[in-house]
Amino acid sequence: MNISGACSRILEQLTFLVEQLTPEEYSRPASVLGNYAIGQHVRHTLEFFLCLEQGMEKGCVNYDKRLHDKLIESDKFIALNTLQRIVSFVKKQPADKPLTLEVAYGLETEDFVQVPSTYLRELVYNIEHAVHHMALIKIGVREVAPHVSLPVDFGVASSTIRYHQRSTLAAT
Repeated sequence: MNISGACSRILEQLTFLVEQLTPEEYSRPASVLGNYAIGQHVRHTLEFFLCLEQGMEKGCVNYDKRLHDKLIESDKFIALNTLQRIVSFVKKQPADKPLTLEVAYGLETEDFVQVPSTYLRELVYNIEHAVHHMALIKIGVREVAPHVSLPVDFGVASSTIRYHQRSTLAAT
């Protein structure tokens, strides 16, 4: 599976989850998530993809300049529309494109450092970031919406899935 296909699979899983949640479940704080809502984790995840989309236009990606859009985190239907937009964006991208990644690690100032990158490298980062947050979301779903059915590989890295498959085959 190519990187774009892997990304689409992750975004489809996230869409499947959001579709199953009621609007209240989507925005309800979960104690196991430090009183953050599933919607806040979804918004955070999606905004990284939105930063990549903006970066493709500008040639420079900066994840620190996210909007923290309260509508995405509080309205599941806006989140679903945003997911569709991101899937469309990913599907129409070229194989690769040079980009600059802008990062700042200072706590008092925003002294950005520029690092050479590419679209595919940033897409890989977004996939890994999404899987990480999906693992957290899965924990929140168990508290807020235990009726929701998730695929067993929801929030699990591809390398972990392959490892478990090899371990299962070796055990038989």
